[in-house]
Amino acid sequence: MPDNPTSSADDLQLLRTLLQLPGESEVVELKEAKDNFDFDKLGKYFSALSNEANLKAADQGWLLFGVNDQRQVVGTNYRPEPAARNTLIRDIADQTGSRITFRSIREVAWEGKRVLLFEIPPALLGLPTAWKGHYYGRDGESLGPLNPDERRQIERQLHEHEFEKEPAMRNVTATHVRELLDCEGFFRLFRLPLPSSVPSVIEKLLQERLIARNAEGRFDITNLGAILFARDLQRFDRLEHKGLRVFFYEGHGPTSRVRMRQEGRLGYALGFLGMVSYLNERLPSNEAIEQIRREVVPVYPILALRELVANALIHQDFTIRGAWPTVEVFADRIEITNPGAPIIDTQRFIDHAPQSRNEALAAMMRRLEFCELRGSGIDRVVEECEKYQLPAPNFIRGDNYTRAILFSPRPLRLMDKPDKIRACYQHACLKYTVGEQMTNQTFRARMNIEEKNYPAVSRIIADTIEKGLIKPFDPDNKSKKHTRYIPFWA
Repeated sequence: MPDNPTSSADDLQLLRTLLQLPGESEVVELKEAKDNFDFDKLGKYFSALSNEANLKAADQGWLLFGVNDQRQVVGTNYRPEPAARNTLIRDIADQTGSRITFRSIREVAWEGKRVLLFEIPPALLGLPTAWKGHYYGRDGESLGPLNPDERRQIERQLHEHEFEKEPAMRNVTATHVRELLDCEGFFRLFRLPLPSSVPSVIEKLLQERLIARNAEGRFDITNLGAILFARDLQRFDRLEHKGLRVFFYEGHGPTSRVRMRQEGRLGYALGFLGMVSYLNERLPSNEAIEQIRREVVPVYPILALRELVANALIHQDFTIRGAWPTVEVFADRIEITNPGAPIIDTQRFIDHAPQSRNEALAAMMRRLEFCELRGSGIDRVVEECEKYQLPAPNFIRGDNYTRAILFSPRPLRLMDKPDKIRACYQHACLKYTVGEQMTNQTFRARMNIEEKNYPAVSRIIADTIEKGLIKPFDPDNKSKKHTRYIPFWA
C-alpha cells in the first residue's frame, strides 16, 4: 500500500459524507477489495450503479474500495499506481455499450488507510448502461439484471423530453409567425406551391408541428419550427447561440490565427445548403487530368462533409448552454463538433440503427434530402473517405460533445498505429454492411498499397485483431492468404 497518500479537503469531506450514510443503497456500494477485485464484477457494478443513478435522478453513483459493509475503513491496495487506474478507466469504456466510464477515481487517505472512490456517471438519457451487452441494476443492496420495467423507463426518456415540441416563442399572432419564420422558404424547400391565403399557410405549419395553437387562440412557435425556419435565430432566446459556426485556421491548432469565420443566423433548413457551399468554396482542391480535360477535385469529399455537418446539427443536445455546433478547418484536417455526447458507441456508428435526441428534426432534414436515409449516413462518410484515399475519419466521444474528424491526404508512412487500425476496422465494417468480408487484398486496395507490400497490411490486420476490433470470418481456416475478416460485433 502506498505510504502516506495525500487527499484534498474536498475528497476527505466527500468520503466523510458517504461514510455517514445509513448504509449501502442503489447508488452507493461498499467493498473491502483489500488487494484485488474481479474486473468483470467491477464492470457489472459500474452498469448497475450507472443505471440506478439515472433512475434516481442522482448526479452520480459511488463505488468505494477499502470500506466494509459496516462502513468501517479497512484500506485497499487495489491498483496503487496511477497508470493502472488510468488503464482501468479505458478498459471499462471498452466494455460499456455507450463507452461511458468513471468520471474519476479518487485516492483518499483516511486515518492512515487508503480508500478509492469511483465516481460513476448516470446512464445517458434514453440509453441504459450495458456491460458486455447486458444491463445490470440494483434491488436494494443486491446486484442483478436490470428490471425490464426500469430498462423501458430509461429508454422512454428520449421521447418524454422532446425538445422539438417545446415552445421557442409563445402567444404570437399569425402575422408575427410569418415575420419570424420564413414561410415562403418552407414551401420552396418542400417544392410546394405557396398558398394564396394566410390561414392556409398557417394550417400547413400546424400540420408540420412547426407551430401549435394555444388556449388563447394564438400560436406558439415550436423549437422545431424555429430551429429549421427562423429568419433569425437570435430572435429566439433559447436558440440565439445555436447557429452553426465555421472557423478557418491558418495552422494546425485552435491557437493559430483565425483566417475566416462565419456564424449562421438562419434556421438550419434555410441556411444548410448555403453553409455547405461556403465551406466547399473555401476548402483546398487539386487538379486532376482526365485524358485532355482538367478537373478540379476537392481534397475533402463534399458528400462526407455535408453528412457530418447535418449530423452535428441533428444530433446535438440543445439543453447544453453555452455550446453550439462548429466546423473548424485546420491545415491538415476538419473537425465537426456538436454539443452532447453520442448516445450510441462511436465504434458502432457505421452499422448501428441511429438513435437521435431530436427525431422530428432528423426526420425533417431527411425529408429535405440534406442527409442520408436513416442508418446510412456514416457508412457514406467512410465510403467517401476510402474513395478519396483519405485516412479513416475519427469519431470522438467527449463528456458533453461529439466530434468527427476528416483528415487531409497522408501517406501510409506518416500514419500512426491508431490511424491504421481505425482504417482497418472501418473497412471491415463497410464490407460487412454490404454482405462481404474484408481480406488482405481488399484492404491493400483501400490503403493503395502494392501487392508486394502485403506483409505491411498483414501487420495492420494483426494489430486490429489484437485490439479486439475484428475477427476471422472462419476461425477454422488456416490459410492466411485467403482469410476473411469481420467486425468484432458481427
